[in-house]
Amino acid sequence: MNHLAGFLAGATASMGLGGGFILIIYLSFFENISQSQAGGINLLFFLPIALVAALMHFKNGLIEKKLLPIIAAAGVAGAIGGSLLMYVLDEGLLRKLFAGLLLIVGAKELFGKSAHKKSADNNQGNKPLTDST
Repeated sequence: MNHLAGFLAGATASMGLGGGFILIIYLSFFENISQSQAGGINLLFFLPIALVAALMHFKNGLIEKKLLPIIAAAGVAGAIGGSLLMYVLDEGLLRKLFAGLLLIVGAKELFGKSAHKKSADNNQGNKPLTDST
Protein backbone atom coordinates (compact mmCIF):
# COMPACT_ATOMS: atom_id res chain seq x y z
CA MET A 1 0.00 0.00 0.00
CA ASN A 2 2.92 2.37 0.72
CA HIS A 3 4.23 1.90 -2.81
CA LEU A 4 0.86 2.63 -4.39
CA ALA A 5 0.33 5.76 -2.28
CA GLY A 6 3.83 7.00 -3.13
CA PHE A 7 3.35 6.32 -6.84
CA LEU A 8 -0.05 8.06 -6.99
CA ALA A 9 1.20 11.03 -4.98
CA GLY A 10 4.28 11.36 -7.21
CA ALA A 11 2.32 11.05 -10.44
CA THR A 12 -0.31 13.60 -9.45
CA ALA A 13 2.26 15.97 -7.94
CA SER A 14 4.36 15.97 -11.11
CA MET A 15 1.27 16.96 -13.09
CA GLY A 16 0.51 19.79 -10.68
CA LEU A 17 -2.60 18.07 -9.35
CA GLY A 18 -1.82 18.11 -5.66
CA GLY A 19 -0.05 14.87 -4.86
CA GLY A 20 0.46 16.14 -1.33
CA PHE A 21 -3.24 15.73 -0.68
CA ILE A 22 -2.99 12.03 -1.49
CA LEU A 23 0.13 11.52 0.59
CA ILE A 24 -1.14 13.44 3.63
CA ILE A 25 -4.49 11.67 3.57
CA TYR A 26 -2.78 8.30 3.26
CA LEU A 27 -0.28 8.98 6.04
CA SER A 28 -2.76 10.46 8.51
CA PHE A 29 -5.69 8.11 7.81
CA PHE A 30 -4.10 4.77 7.00
CA GLU A 31 -0.77 5.05 8.83
CA ASN A 32 -2.10 7.06 11.82
CA ILE A 33 0.67 9.65 11.56
CA SER A 34 -0.04 13.09 13.02
CA GLN A 35 -1.02 15.87 10.65
CA SER A 36 2.18 17.81 11.36
CA GLN A 37 4.39 14.73 10.79
CA ALA A 38 2.51 13.92 7.58
CA GLY A 39 3.11 17.49 6.42
CA GLY A 40 6.83 17.18 7.11
CA ILE A 41 7.07 13.87 5.27
CA ASN A 42 5.13 15.41 2.40
CA LEU A 43 7.62 18.28 2.16
CA LEU A 44 10.58 15.92 1.94
CA PHE A 45 8.69 13.82 -0.63
CA PHE A 46 7.73 16.92 -2.61
CA LEU A 47 11.18 18.47 -3.11
CA PRO A 48 12.70 16.03 -5.63
CA ILE A 49 9.39 15.60 -7.46
CA ALA A 50 8.92 19.36 -7.71
CA LEU A 51 12.43 19.77 -9.10
CA VAL A 52 11.88 17.15 -11.82
CA ALA A 53 8.42 18.50 -12.69
CA ALA A 54 9.67 22.11 -12.79
CA LEU A 55 12.51 21.18 -15.12
CA MET A 56 10.11 19.34 -17.44
CA HIS A 57 7.61 22.22 -17.41
CA PHE A 58 10.43 24.71 -18.05
CA LYS A 59 11.73 22.58 -20.93
CA ASN A 60 8.24 22.46 -22.46
CA GLY A 61 7.69 26.22 -22.15
CA LEU A 62 4.97 25.93 -19.53
CA ILE A 63 6.49 28.35 -17.00
CA GLU A 64 5.21 31.93 -16.86
CA LYS A 65 8.63 33.49 -16.26
CA LYS A 66 7.36 36.98 -15.40
CA LEU A 67 5.37 35.62 -12.45
CA LEU A 68 8.08 33.31 -11.15
CA PRO A 69 9.94 35.72 -8.78
CA ILE A 70 6.73 37.00 -7.19
CA ILE A 71 5.21 33.56 -6.75
CA ALA A 72 8.48 32.09 -5.43
CA ALA A 73 8.87 34.87 -2.84
CA ALA A 74 5.23 34.53 -1.75
CA GLY A 75 5.65 30.74 -1.56
CA VAL A 76 8.69 31.03 0.71
CA ALA A 77 6.86 33.51 2.96
CA GLY A 78 3.83 31.21 3.07
CA ALA A 79 5.99 28.19 3.89
CA ILE A 80 7.63 30.00 6.78
CA GLY A 81 4.30 31.32 8.08
CA GLY A 82 2.57 27.96 7.72
CA SER A 83 5.41 26.12 9.45
CA LEU A 84 5.28 28.50 12.39
CA LEU A 85 1.49 28.36 12.55
CA MET A 86 1.53 24.56 12.54
CA TYR A 87 3.31 24.56 15.91
CA VAL A 88 0.73 26.76 17.63
CA LEU A 89 -2.42 25.09 16.26
CA ASP A 90 -4.04 22.15 17.98
CA GLU A 91 -3.71 18.87 16.03
CA GLY A 92 -7.50 18.48 15.87
CA LEU A 93 -7.95 21.99 14.49
CA LEU A 94 -5.19 21.38 11.95
CA ARG A 95 -6.98 18.24 10.75
CA LYS A 96 -10.27 20.14 10.46
CA LEU A 97 -8.64 22.97 8.52
CA PHE A 98 -7.07 20.45 6.14
CA ALA A 99 -10.41 18.69 5.70
CA GLY A 100 -12.08 22.03 4.98
CA LEU A 101 -9.45 22.84 2.38
CA LEU A 102 -10.01 19.46 0.74
CA LEU A 103 -13.76 20.11 0.60
CA ILE A 104 -13.30 23.57 -0.92
CA VAL A 105 -10.82 22.36 -3.53
CA GLY A 106 -12.96 19.31 -4.31
CA ALA A 107 -16.11 21.41 -4.74
CA LYS A 108 -14.26 23.87 -6.96
CA GLU A 109 -12.97 21.05 -9.13
CA LEU A 110 -16.38 19.40 -9.36
CA PHE A 111 -18.52 22.47 -9.92
CA GLY A 112 -16.20 25.29 -11.04
CA LYS A 113 -15.39 26.32 -14.58
CA SER A 114 -12.03 24.83 -15.56
CA ALA A 115 -9.01 27.14 -15.77
CA HIS A 116 -8.17 25.81 -19.24
CA LYS A 117 -11.66 26.69 -20.49
CA LYS A 118 -11.44 30.19 -18.95
CA SER A 119 -8.03 30.76 -20.57
CA ALA A 120 -9.31 29.58 -23.93
CA ASP A 121 -12.39 31.81 -23.64
CA ASN A 122 -10.31 34.86 -22.70
CA ASN A 123 -7.58 34.08 -25.21
CA GLN A 124 -9.79 33.27 -28.22
CA GLY A 125 -6.80 31.58 -29.88
CA ASN A 126 -4.96 34.85 -30.63
CA LYS A 127 -1.92 34.57 -28.36
CA PRO A 128 -0.02 31.91 -26.41
CA LEU A 129 -1.25 31.02 -22.94
CA THR A 130 2.25 31.13 -21.46
CA ASP A 131 5.34 33.26 -21.89
CA SER A 132 7.75 30.87 -23.59
CA THR A 133 10.59 33.37 -24.04
